[in-house]
Parts: sequence; C-alpha cells; structure tokens
Amino acid sequence: MEQLVKLIPLFPLISFALIGLLNRRLTKTHAAIFACTGVLLSFIDSVLIFVSQSSHFHPVEVSIFDWISAGNFKASFSFLLDPLSSIFLLVITGVGFLIHVFSIGYMKDDDGFRRFFAYLNLFIFFMLVLVLGNNFLVMFIGWEGVGFCSFMLIGFWFKDQKNNDAAKKAFVMNRVGDLGFLIAMCLIFFTFGTLNYTQLFQPGFMSQFSFDATTITIITVCLFIGAMGKSAQIPLYTWLPDAMAGPTPVSALIHAATMVTAGIYMVARTNVLFSMSPDTMQLVAIIGTATALLGASIGLFQNDIKKVLAYSTVSQLGLMFLALGLGAYTAAVFHVVTHAFFKALLFLGSGSVIHSMGGEQDIRKMGGLKKHMPVTYTTFLIGTIAISGIPPLAGFFSKDQILSEALSHNPTLFVLGMLVSLMTAFYMFRLFFLTFHGKFRGTHEQEHHLHESPFTMTMPLVVLSVFAAFAGFIGFPHALGEKLGIHNWFDHYLEPVLGKTASHLSLSTELTMMGVTTALVVIVILIARHFYVTKATLPMAENVERPAVQKVIYNKYFIDEFYYNFITRPLDALSAFLQNFFDNKIVNGLVNGFGQVVVKGGAFVRQLQSGNINAYAITFVIAVILIFSIFIF
Repeated sequence: MEQLVKLIPLFPLISFALIGLLNRRLTKTHAAIFACTGVLLSFIDSVLIFVSQSSHFHPVEVSIFDWISAGNFKASFSFLLDPLSSIFLLVITGVGFLIHVFSIGYMKDDDGFRRFFAYLNLFIFFMLVLVLGNNFLVMFIGWEGVGFCSFMLIGFWFKDQKNNDAAKKAFVMNRVGDLGFLIAMCLIFFTFGTLNYTQLFQPGFMSQFSFDATTITIITVCLFIGAMGKSAQIPLYTWLPDAMAGPTPVSALIHAATMVTAGIYMVARTNVLFSMSPDTMQLVAIIGTATALLGASIGLFQNDIKKVLAYSTVSQLGLMFLALGLGAYTAAVFHVVTHAFFKALLFLGSGSVIHSMGGEQDIRKMGGLKKHMPVTYTTFLIGTIAISGIPPLAGFFSKDQILSEALSHNPTLFVLGMLVSLMTAFYMFRLFFLTFHGKFRGTHEQEHHLHESPFTMTMPLVVLSVFAAFAGFIGFPHALGEKLGIHNWFDHYLEPVLGKTASHLSLSTELTMMGVTTALVVIVILIARHFYVTKATLPMAENVERPAVQKVIYNKYFIDEFYYNFITRPLDALSAFLQNFFDNKIVNGLVNGFGQVVVKGGAFVRQLQSGNINAYAITFVIAVILIFSIFIF
C-alpha cells in the first residue's frame, strides 16, 4: 500500500520531466501520450487504493525522507492517505485526465503544445503533493507549487501583455494569502510544537497545552486568509476571472479540479482547529455568503462565455465556504466533488464552442449552435441543469445539503443561499440560450466553419456529463434517504476525518425545502427562456448607456478600479519615490561614494610610487622612527 501511495504523485512528475527534457525531440503525439499516461496511471493507482480501502479505511502514513531537523523542530517529507485525501485524489486525477485528453484536440495547432502538457503534469503533481502531505510544510510545498504553475499556465500565451498581467495578478494576490498561511504555521508550531496532522489532531493532544481562545482565533483567521487567496474569496477573488486569459483547459483545471479547491481542502483538513473558534466560523460563513452573492450578481450581466463561468466559480466557492462556516464540512467537500464534474464539463464545453467559433468568446455573437454541435449542446445542457440544482442531477444534491445546513443554523443565510441558487440558474440558462438557441449572430466566415469538435474533445464531455448527472447519489439527503432506505455513503465515508453531519432536517421540512427550491429554480429558468428564446432579447452592446444599478454590476462593482486607484497606484508611486530617492541617491550614493574614495585614494597613493630611491629611503627612515616612537611612548 505504501508503495502505491508513493507512486501517485510520481507518475505525473516523471511525465513532466520526460516532456520537459526531451521537448522538441518528441512529436506532439508522443508528448500527449506521456502526459495523459502519467495522469491516467495516477488515477488507476488512486482507484486501486480507494477500492481496497472502501469498506473500512485505515489511514496510511508514508514517510519519504527526513526533511528538517533543527533543535526541537523536526519535519519529514511524508504523506497521509485517509478518506479525505482519497476523495481529492480521485477528483484531481480523474477530472485532470479528462482535461488532458480534451487538450489534445484543443491545443493541437499550438506551437507550445509540449510545453503546455509539461506544465499541466507539473500542476497535477503539486496538487497531489498538497492533498497527500502529512504536515503543513508538505502541504505548503504543493500550495506554492500550484501557485507557480497557475502563473505559468495563465500566462501561457505570453506574447500578449494582457495574459502576462493576468498571470502576475494571480501570483501576487495569492502571495497575500500565502503570508497568512505562513503566519498560521508559525503560530501552530509555537503553540503546539508540531506541524504534523496525525499528531496535532489526535484526540487529547491539544489539551496538553495552555492556550486561550484568542490564539486559536488568530491561527484559524490566518489559515482562512490563505484559503481566501487560493479559493478566491472577498477581497482576494479578482485574480480568478482574469485567469481566463489562459487556454480553456487551464481554466477547467484551475476552476474545477485543482487550485481553487485547495482552500476548501485546507479548511476541511484543519476542521478541528476551526471548530474550536466560533468567531472564525462565523467570519467564514459571512465571507462565503458575501462572495457567493457577489459572484452570482456579476455573472448576470457578463457576455464573455468564460467570464460567466469564472464568476460562477467564485459564487460556488462562496457556497462551499458558507457550508464550512456552518460546520458542515462534509457538505462543502461534497459540493467540491459535484462542482468538479459539472464545472469541468461547462468549461470544456465552452472550449468546444470557442474552438468551433474560431476563438470567439462573446455570447452576443453566437446563437443557433445547437444544430451544428449536438454533442456539445447536449452535454452543456446537462452541466447547466446540474449547476442550477435541478433534481436528480449532481448539483441538486450537494446544493440541497448546503441549504439544509443553512436552514438549520440560520434562516437568513438560507435565504441568501437560495437567492444565489436562483441567480445561478438564471445566468447559466441565459448563457445556454444565447449560445445554442435562436439564430446565429456571428460572421458568415464563422458560420461557414461551425462544426462539432473532434472525438478527443467530445469524449471527455460525455464522460463528465455522466458524472454530472449521477454523482449526486453518493450523498443522498438524510431524511429522505432514511425513508427510502438509501444510505448517504459520502457522509459516512468522510466521518472519521470530518465528523458527523452537523444537523438533519425532518422529512417534511426537507421535502418542503426541495419542492420550493426546485419550483423557484424552474420558474427562473422559464423567465430566462422567455427573455432569450421567446423574445430573443440580446444583451446590451458595450457602448450603450446602462441603468445605474446595472452599470455598477456590469462593471463588477468597480472593485478592480478601486484596487488600482487605492492600492496599485499608491504602491507604484511609493515604489517610484523610493527608487528615485532612497535607491538612486542613498544606496547608489553610498556604493558610488565608496568607489570614489577607493579611486581617489588609489590616485593619491600612486603618487608615492615615484621611482626615486632617495625618496623611498627617507620614507623608510621616517616610518622606522614612527614605529619606535609608538613603542616607546
């Protein structure tokens, strides 16, 4: 078993090394085979471990090597395989493999084909290290690794400066969160003397130490700041929509299976600490709800097909943090799993559309693609229904569990969460209807080239649509499940790590909530259909003056402009001042001053080397007299 665990991250690392080192000596076909095989082998390995442990999971600790030993601080590079990490391994490698296959067709004509697949495999490797790490330091290696790989992939088409700016923005904003994570790690070690999960979270360990509630609150808030950066929560979310600058498979990988789920994983992994701080839990729930509302409202008016999905991801991540803040850790992880399937499906579906449209991403210039792209249309519809929360597709079950927890804890949060779900249904079907229904609104040249994507692109869509449709049954609602004799496997599987589900609704309350939410979602979908199919309403053009409220939301609440004017510009001005005054005058002045002293001193001393023997003899005598005088007096 330990050998199998070691191999999981090793396969994609080997693929990265082979593609990176051989590069141009490999054909595109060979590079694709190496990349896909590495991730596929990791997936098969993860499945074998999962199947062998599914009935009764025994946590497996694997020590790779002793890493740091300094005084009383010791850290090993070691892995921990338990139910939580096992679930994430399956999602990362399974969805990651399908994204790799899709990329073969999507990137086939790109000059950076081999480099792209090398980066993808390195990305998968670091994400696997992140979820397998048995201590905070190993997690941090993976944490920083996925940040670096996201920088490289977002800016993959680096000849366009906008892509470089988006990559730098993601990198810098994540560093803000990473500082919080680093502070939290230091505080954990100073308080408890270890960074090892197994030791830290074993029953009774933390009770041996003296600490107060404030210490735990500070630790968990710092951890949450780290999660805010990776998982795009207010105020560190603006990098995520800009990450659309990368190729579409990158968007799918970042948004569905890897980077943005890292923050959810970290909070779930440290659930013992978070549960000890009610203040932090409340903060997490509030930030999550606010982020969900913000992302959903902005998505209502976006016209870039990928930007709509990006703000949808921000919104869905907010719902996951709402669940975490309520102590419903299993519900949050469940939504991570279902979201991975339908969001990867939607992003890859958008990539299929963009591929057919010759790079066009504006939904106002699409329409009528249903007859040209039947497979993409059908699978995209399944993903849209799933994210909207219509039963019995996967998104319904995971959203239902989050809303159930919200209703049990705080009716206000339930109402806000319900509002997010309704907005999600509206903007997703708005996107769907404008893209696939009505008349084609693009150019004649684009219409002439409309076609269904090749098999390497449609096959992953079909597989993901199956999971988006049926994966929800692993987390069947508790009250209804007890009535029908259907077991909630997912909650039971994660119970050893995340504890029991926080609360259960009665059967009547649960059925009423399901009926009301589903009915409202259906009504919203019909409203969207009325506007964008029956009336064939088109979104406003860019240069049209909008009503005040719509203008604010369309411009994303001017938050990017706020950051630029009140953070970026002042920092740029301060940097320019420090460069001109401190760097150029003081630092350079000191360095140049020492150089001038040496040069002028050398010029003076050089005058003594005249070649006159009489002068040398006089100097020698004077020096001897001075030396004797010093010793005598």
